[in-house]
Amino acid sequence: MVAFVTRLVLIHGSVTNAGRSWRRQAPLAERFELVAPNRPGFWPGPPVERVDFDVDAAWLQGVVQPGDHLVAHSYGGVAALLAAPSLPLRSLTVIEPPAFAVARGEPAVEAWLATYVELDSADAFLAHVGAPLRLVEPLPPDLRQGAAALLAERPPTEAQIPLTPLPYPVLVVTGGHEPAFEAVGDVLERSLHAERAVLPGAGHAAQNAPGFNETLVDFVQRAHQSDAGA
Repeated sequence: MVAFVTRLVLIHGSVTNAGRSWRRQAPLAERFELVAPNRPGFWPGPPVERVDFDVDAAWLQGVVQPGDHLVAHSYGGVAALLAAPSLPLRSLTVIEPPAFAVARGEPAVEAWLATYVELDSADAFLAHVGAPLRLVEPLPPDLRQGAAALLAERPPTEAQIPLTPLPYPVLVVTGGHEPAFEAVGDVLERSLHAERAVLPGAGHAAQNAPGFNETLVDFVQRAHQSDAGA
């Protein structure tokens, strides 16, 4: 395997900050420069009144550098997809983005959304998306702030994702646990001409599933070498 040094930018989703979201990616620091910032509103940064995917998409412009490989989970994946056409990336990986607007009309998506609007707590949300994390009082400061940020989120269902191929490789990862997320993954795969990986075993947190790191390394290395040879 050819060794190379490049930046892998990891963008977390809802409730958990970067430190909790990407623990199992720590071994990748032997191969990449890992950059894992906390999204606006997440510990240890200050809380915000409103979490908004458009704000996060603009924030990403200042995080990403030319040639980065961007990996984004859940709500962070929605922001990444919105920003993607203008980001100078070598590749993009999105993990279970709740970009349900791209698959409206699919029965699984409509059923998921019908229940989603009734959720009234962070723990109910985590159970609904299939996240393995459960919130048990007393919450540590990072999870308390993350739970509050969730309740201040602009619904990701409002995001209008541009469904046109990007000028770099894309990988869509789903966890094989929820048909609604698979339906979104199917649309993104077709519309973005993306690669697809279904990695069961960790629910919504598919970055923790067996084989995720190996799948990501293989994809990023092929994208990096293809770009270098272009």
